[in-house]
Amino acid sequence: MNEHVAPPPTHTSSEAGWVERFMPHADRHPHHPGVPLLSAADLRGIVFRQRWLIAASIGVALLAGLIATLLTKPIYQAAATVRIDPWGSNIVEGQNIEPGLATNEVYRYMETQGSVIESRKMARRVMEKLDLAGDSAFLGSDTLSGRPEGMDEAAWRRQRELLAISRLQANVKAEIPVSNRIVPIRFRWGDPAVAATIANAYADAFVREDAERNLETNRYAQEYLQNQIDQLRTRVQEAELAANDYARRNGIVNQTTGTGANDFLGGYSTFYGPTITGSNLANVNDNYVRARAERIVAEQRWLAIANAPPEQVREVQSSLVIQQLEQSKADLLRQLSDLRQRYDDSYPAVAEIIAQVASTDAEAARIGSDIKNSIRREYEVAARQEQALRRELDAASGASLTEQDRRVRFNLLDREAAALRNQMASLLARFNEISTAANVRAGTVSRLDEADVPQRPVSPDLMINLIIALFAGMGLAGGLVVLREAFDDRLRSFEEIEQKLGFPLIGHTPYVDEGEVALQLEDGFSALAEAYSSILTNIDYSIPRDRNVLQFTSSQASEGKTTTSVVLAKGFARRGRKTLLVDADLRKPSIAHQFGHRSPSAGFAEILLGHVEQADTYLPGTPDNLDVIPVGATPPNPVDLLSSDKVREFIERNRKAYSVVIFDTSPVMGIADAALIARHVDATIFVVEANKVQFGQVRASLRRLRATGASVAGIVLSKYRALQAGESYDYQYHYYVYSPGEHGSHKA
Repeated sequence: MNEHVAPPPTHTSSEAGWVERFMPHADRHPHHPGVPLLSAADLRGIVFRQRWLIAASIGVALLAGLIATLLTKPIYQAAATVRIDPWGSNIVEGQNIEPGLATNEVYRYMETQGSVIESRKMARRVMEKLDLAGDSAFLGSDTLSGRPEGMDEAAWRRQRELLAISRLQANVKAEIPVSNRIVPIRFRWGDPAVAATIANAYADAFVREDAERNLETNRYAQEYLQNQIDQLRTRVQEAELAANDYARRNGIVNQTTGTGANDFLGGYSTFYGPTITGSNLANVNDNYVRARAERIVAEQRWLAIANAPPEQVREVQSSLVIQQLEQSKADLLRQLSDLRQRYDDSYPAVAEIIAQVASTDAEAARIGSDIKNSIRREYEVAARQEQALRRELDAASGASLTEQDRRVRFNLLDREAAALRNQMASLLARFNEISTAANVRAGTVSRLDEADVPQRPVSPDLMINLIIALFAGMGLAGGLVVLREAFDDRLRSFEEIEQKLGFPLIGHTPYVDEGEVALQLEDGFSALAEAYSSILTNIDYSIPRDRNVLQFTSSQASEGKTTTSVVLAKGFARRGRKTLLVDADLRKPSIAHQFGHRSPSAGFAEILLGHVEQADTYLPGTPDNLDVIPVGATPPNPVDLLSSDKVREFIERNRKAYSVVIFDTSPVMGIADAALIARHVDATIFVVEANKVQFGQVRASLRRLRATGASVAGIVLSKYRALQAGESYDYQYHYYVYSPGEHGSHKA
């Protein structure tokens, strides 16, 4: 139930009518930038309204998937496995025999091998091995017998081979693993035996192709290296002969070693060692370096003590003789000290000891001077040796420089010969490694498991096809739902009423089967009765006492306007308001039937024509405080009758006599009756049936009423279905009402 409580008046100008001041305010702008176009309620409503279309679309898609699965020819898949060892030896020019594949390149190598398996070359190998170009089980008997006219046998054979190769490539698949090196080779075909045979043929062809590639690589490497060795051997011989001839003509004699080889000039291993002149220069230079070092040490030693007293020289201090003399002197001084305590220096014993001390000092000075002189003589000898060796070094250097002038050309010839010998040695070692590896190296690919004949097809997969069909059906259903909703602008919810129409919603009534309406209205606690009570309260609260003439109309027939008029009239009467209910639907009157009477002969039309008195037209048996005027006889000219001043006079006369006057008028679309009466009433209440009337019809009807000056108070949404509007399940089936003696929820 949707109860609306009138807010305080928002219009204060004199031009604002009482409806705008007292009825609930509605936003007349249908779109709100901050509100999402589709809410969860909108989606629920769309799904509920289109549930049969969605179910039918998904059902048709699933059925189509099932039929397609049953009609599709089964496909069998056979798999043979091979093992690939990517760390095999690489025998390529300029590389080593050791494994040369980096770890981070292994997966790329495996992918390359997979591409080799799926290549045209491998397909041709398999085709030639199994002779698939002439196999009717593979190409089909129609293909073999369908030779085009004018094509020779060779061309026809090539065409069949290309067809067989294309079919092989289209159905073979090499799966590259990540965690191991076992590669399954899978082949799909309609015949399981053919699939297994071709999968095994692919595995054999791949292993054989790898072995042939290794042999071809070894053979190429051996031939290439042998050719290089032959050329280098001739060049080495010529270079050595040229070097020997030049050395003989220029008198260059090498000092050979015991091994016949030496590292000289850039590290090349040559037959020739250094010459005698060079060796002599090296020896003299070594002696000179040592003599110079010895002279520097002796010179520094002498300079350190040249101006120092002998007793301060370290060698003097460390001399054993000096140390013994010092000890003797110390003993004499101790004796002298003892004697002087008793005698003076003239005493004979004291004088003798003093003489001994002087003799000891003189001896120590003499020995210290000798040690210092010996250090000076050592320096002088070292200086003379250095000078002699310097002269010898100058002479040997001159001889060596003269010889080097003659060795320049010889060194070039010798270096060239050494470089050629090193190249030939490397090529010989490489050739021996390749020759050995060609006999012992295993291939990188080996056969692991053969393909067995598959017993069950892998395609079509019923479950996968049904899942695909399910999603396809959901997509189809979504598209159809979008199309239907795009072209369906029927009004269903409260928000659509207020946002699209721009008028306040006075209330709504739930949908009730036609046969249960009377029972629902008799039960004062039913959902329908409670809904009408809410509408009555909103109108009663909002309408001033002096503006008491109401009109109920709709855009088309059977939207519930008559039932709403009758129920609200009875409600006003029960509340003690003297009420007049007028059936102004001169086209299709029905109020008399609502009260259980047949259409009388006199009524509203006769009152306007002045043929009867108003009191004579009241229906009998109505509730207290309620007078009901039926239509009476249907007039031939309703528009002329309603456009006269009689209607205004009738309204003004009854406005003062009754607390509430209610007009039940004909629908607006296609008929002018409702618009004519709307000019004279105080407020028009527009009834809209949910899920039936189009938004364009309602908008056109309201625009027509507003064009005549009608004051539309608001909208009553009848026959509201919550589920179709997107509300929850509980909203549709549970209305919480209050009944005597219990509090419970009753289903509407």
